[in-house]
Amino acid sequence: MKMLKMLLLLIVMTLLLIESQASEQIITIGASLSSEKMEFEFQQAVSHLNAKSKQRHIKFQSSTILMDSNPIRSALDICDKLLTQHVFTVVASHPNSTDHSPISVSYTCGYYKIPVLGISARDSAFSDTNVHTMFLRTVPPYSHQADVWVQLLVNLSWYKVIFVYSADEEGRAILSRFQTLAEEVNIRIEPSIKYTPGEKNYTSVLEPILKCTSRVILLSASTEDAEKIYHDAELMGMTGEDWAWIVSEQAFEAYNIPVGFLGVHLVNGTNEVNHIKDAVEVIGEAFIRLMSSDNISSPPTGCNESESWSNGDDVYNALKATKIEGETGQVSFNEKGDRVNPMYEIMNINANRRAMSVGLFGHKDQAIGLRMMGNNLTWPGNVHVKPKGEKISRNLTIVTLVEKPFVEVTPLPKDGVCRPVYPAKHAFPCKNGTQDLCCMGYCMDMLAKISKDVQFNFTIHLSKDGLFGSFERHNSSDKKYWNGMMGELMRQEADLIVAPLTINPERANDIDFTKPFKYQGLNILVRKTQKDSSLASFLQPFQDTLWILVGLSVHVVALVLYLLDRFSPFGRFKLAKSDDTEEDALNLSSAMWFSWGVLLNSGIGEGTPRSFSARVLGMVWAGFAMIIVASYTANLAAFLVLDRPEALISGIDDPRLRNPNEKFKYATVKGSAVEMYFKRQVELSTMYRNMENQKKYYTAEAAIADIRLGELQAFIWDSPRLEYEASNDCDLTTAGDLFGRSGLGIGLPKNSPWTHDVSMAVLRMHESGFMEQLDNSWILVDSKSNCPESNSAPATLGLTNMAGVFMMVAGGIVAGILLIFIEIAYKRHRGLKEKELELARNAADRWRGNIEKRRTLRQTLQKQKEEQLKANSVQKQPVKAPSHSTAVNSVAPKMNSNNTGTKTVIPPPYRRPSLLEATRERDCLPPPPPMDYPAPSYVPARSGRTVTWHNPSHSTDNLV
Repeated sequence: MKMLKMLLLLIVMTLLLIESQASEQIITIGASLSSEKMEFEFQQAVSHLNAKSKQRHIKFQSSTILMDSNPIRSALDICDKLLTQHVFTVVASHPNSTDHSPISVSYTCGYYKIPVLGISARDSAFSDTNVHTMFLRTVPPYSHQADVWVQLLVNLSWYKVIFVYSADEEGRAILSRFQTLAEEVNIRIEPSIKYTPGEKNYTSVLEPILKCTSRVILLSASTEDAEKIYHDAELMGMTGEDWAWIVSEQAFEAYNIPVGFLGVHLVNGTNEVNHIKDAVEVIGEAFIRLMSSDNISSPPTGCNESESWSNGDDVYNALKATKIEGETGQVSFNEKGDRVNPMYEIMNINANRRAMSVGLFGHKDQAIGLRMMGNNLTWPGNVHVKPKGEKISRNLTIVTLVEKPFVEVTPLPKDGVCRPVYPAKHAFPCKNGTQDLCCMGYCMDMLAKISKDVQFNFTIHLSKDGLFGSFERHNSSDKKYWNGMMGELMRQEADLIVAPLTINPERANDIDFTKPFKYQGLNILVRKTQKDSSLASFLQPFQDTLWILVGLSVHVVALVLYLLDRFSPFGRFKLAKSDDTEEDALNLSSAMWFSWGVLLNSGIGEGTPRSFSARVLGMVWAGFAMIIVASYTANLAAFLVLDRPEALISGIDDPRLRNPNEKFKYATVKGSAVEMYFKRQVELSTMYRNMENQKKYYTAEAAIADIRLGELQAFIWDSPRLEYEASNDCDLTTAGDLFGRSGLGIGLPKNSPWTHDVSMAVLRMHESGFMEQLDNSWILVDSKSNCPESNSAPATLGLTNMAGVFMMVAGGIVAGILLIFIEIAYKRHRGLKEKELELARNAADRWRGNIEKRRTLRQTLQKQKEEQLKANSVQKQPVKAPSHSTAVNSVAPKMNSNNTGTKTVIPPPYRRPSLLEATRERDCLPPPPPMDYPAPSYVPARSGRTVTWHNPSHSTDNLV
């Protein structure tokens, strides 16, 4: 009974063991290796993979053979010894003591769709997936050295090289890969020289290199060919100073490699053990991931089967998609099955002819790329100064164009000697096609300094089309080309562009720029808007209505003052106990004078109000006048500050630029960096389209000329040029602030050997202050401004502003002269009347005098007659009364004769003549006044409202 139970238990356990074995998937990994030691390492790697794997339903087994150096035997061994073991994939190395590639393994396994993982095959032929359909490798092909070469050239700033390669598949592969990568970083192969492998002499192959300008040689050659090439190159002087060589891994192993050569070395490239471990781990990761989702059929069991493995492509794709961090670094594959991101060392042959590691390239510690370790490299000729990489010519060709004040041209004198014109310090001959000219200006003075510092000679010519450079299509093709100075530099028609060339991204993609020699921005040039100054410009602080009200107020106040002072009882007064005359009330004329005098702040000596009411009004009027005058003065000052020529627009954000009308036109130079700037900026696209529809300007001079003529309202251009124009033409000005700031630089071909030296020369000129001197001499506004006023200074009065005041004074003078003539005429007319009156009064006075004399004479005669009659009456009594005739005769004058015969007329008795008789007698007329007789002055005397005139020379007693 016990025996029966034990038998049943044994049967059950056997069945369970068979079932577990049936559910476990066994993956056999084959290997064709170089030695028994490598077979042992492979078996250890597979065992380690089983111990490491967490998938218990998958078990990995190993099956190995030694690779035969004979490809046929190697293929037979794969069929007879590996495929019969149901291998899912094969790890292939190389035969012992040789470096033959496992090409037979790839062909045999590839036919049956069994993936092969190479660990030492570096031939570029294995990258052809049409031939080697199932081949992967943990080492990169030799052609991938081109990746390192490109990065090394960029790091050393060499962009023109000579490529020497063998006329075999390996040489063609590395050349093709290098050309593809070099085009992306603008590295140009000057010549590519192909040689035939196995030749005994390569002098004829190397001779064309001496005629090239490049001095950087890339060599892809086997070790045997490299030894011969080095020997011939050394005899031709191509391994000395100023040369640079970068060689492939095989060429770097030559025993006679010269000092200073650079090469690459694959890290762990020959470490077969590490590559076996990485290959096994890749296979394990791929199968675990693949079998977790799919079932895999069994592979072929020999070469006698005609069908390929159905799951071979799935396994191959799973292997390509695997990425691990292995013993040799990051292991991953590209679409061709080649290892990517391997680790390379940059090697350098030092003075002792020993290879030294000077850098790393590849994936390590999350860093991909080239990392150089210091700059202590040894270069050919046993020097430590990096070669320039080109055969440098000291005779350079300079291209420029006319752009004031940077470049100005004058005709070449007859003697052929260019002489600078102030402020230029240098003038150089230059050509414009066939025309000989002299070039001078800001850039020419700078070029003279740079050529002296860097030590080169130069010839100058102007740009053929007069353009800075922009993209344009040729012959209606889709491809664009540079025109202008940029095109000449790209076509190698010039070595340098020395002009105000703006540094922008489009140009920097195709050429090199030095450090900026001037920082600038964009600005807008417009004509100044001159305000017309009328004769009444001094009246601007007040509006016309206010002036009218002020003038009306003067006269209203004057009238009210007159009325208040006239009707006030205190308008006239006399102080008590004072002999002073009574002060009269303010008349209308004096009131007008007072009102104007207070307003104009003139001294009032007389004619002031006398009454209290009028004086209160006078004080209020004085306060009003003070406020008006102060307001006028302050407002006039404000008008003077603001009353200046202004720009037509405020700046780039002005609505007239963003939303222009048909009458407002603005532009920039066609094909310039400014146009590129507007084309590049999305927010300025409207302005760019508007300028495209306007008149095209190909030079700044044409646009500035139209600005002066008024045909163009605004010109957008570089600020130095616009500041120069505004400083030399007072009718022009710049509007708004700078925008689109950039720099002006010297242009050189891409990767030119002169770029560094010229840039350093520009920096030294900045540090020494030389560039500041050029700015002061050529560009700055203050240095050459001839305008009557500076834009930043306060406005000042001119004749145009105050012409009205002078006209007002002139009008006052003319009015005074006219009034004086009227007064003279009036005075003359009145003087004639007064003279007639004076003559009448003088005649009357003489007449009265004569009358008095005659009266006195009559009285005297009467008294004498009475006395005579009295005496006669005493002598002759009685006397008979005389008759009438006798009386008449006695009255009549008697003529007495004396001894001289003169008759004495005895006047008749006195009879008072009439006024008519008196005036008819000549002796009654007054004598004419003498010539110097002064006119009598008459003093008016007030008597109520009646005015009488008195002559102070006559007394009232003389009146009859």
